[in-house]
Amino acid sequence: MVTIPVIDLTAFTHGNTINRQAVVKEIYQACHEIGFMYLQNSGMSKELIEQVFTYTKSFFNLPLEVKQKQAWSDELSNTGYVGIERERLDPNQPGDLKEAFNVSKQGAVGIDASIVAFYDHCTQLANTVLQTFALALELPEDFFTTRHNRHNHTLRSLHYPPLQTPPKLGQVRAGEHSDYGSITLLFQDDIGGLEVQTTAGEWIEAAAIPDTVIVNTGDLMQRWTNHVFCSTKHRVMIPNDNRVKQSRYSIAFFCHPNDDVEIACLESCQRGKLPIYPPILAGEYLLQRLQATYNS
Repeated sequence: MVTIPVIDLTAFTHGNTINRQAVVKEIYQACHEIGFMYLQNSGMSKELIEQVFTYTKSFFNLPLEVKQKQAWSDELSNTGYVGIERERLDPNQPGDLKEAFNVSKQGAVGIDASIVAFYDHCTQLANTVLQTFALALELPEDFFTTRHNRHNHTLRSLHYPPLQTPPKLGQVRAGEHSDYGSITLLFQDDIGGLEVQTTAGEWIEAAAIPDTVIVNTGDLMQRWTNHVFCSTKHRVMIPNDNRVKQSRYSIAFFCHPNDDVEIACLESCQRGKLPIYPPILAGEYLLQRLQATYNS
């Protein structure tokens, strides 16, 4: 049975060379075999995470007409409020039973001090993970961080409301999809529903583990690494018990390279294999994926 590994980051952030290499190896295996991992001792403040969840709940409790005043309007900014069923992550199924609020680095400043601090902490953690990736792929340690230094990331709060009526045929809380960028940091409550697809095509649960952050690799990292690191399909299902009557909340930090970075197959990931994908600019790829998500 495939499981999502739990990796302690302390040995990388505070360990010697041997300890750091051991963590790098664990992270390489996780990204290569399943594309998901839980990180322990990530340096994220528990109090700050709780503050952001409190703010998130208060925002989604606002009347719909108030939220719609900040409605998501275009792929270029990719910020604002996204209403229930507005997004269809699986284009072959009905709209997702969730609402979301996207914030950029600039947008965070005008919202709440906890959001700004959380965005910055997520950026620091993402950079640490990107350093481990670089070392795992035999690259200079700052290879990825320098290509993400414009902080072109999106912080997304998500609310999956209680179900009042039966869903449409094939409708779930978040349809089957892979993430678009390089890596995602995910913070979730304990309601559950997140499932990850293994390489064998089986769906396994990614339950909440206290004091961990879920990290998964996205499409651009998969392209960069020629499938050495995999961008794994995942979804959020509707519970089949009393939890269906409860709200589910999560917060995702989508880490994206600078728009003008060319995503081309890394030499260390060829090893006799031809590149699977042609080069593409990171910003161009993100735009394509967002257009497909909102226009399908």
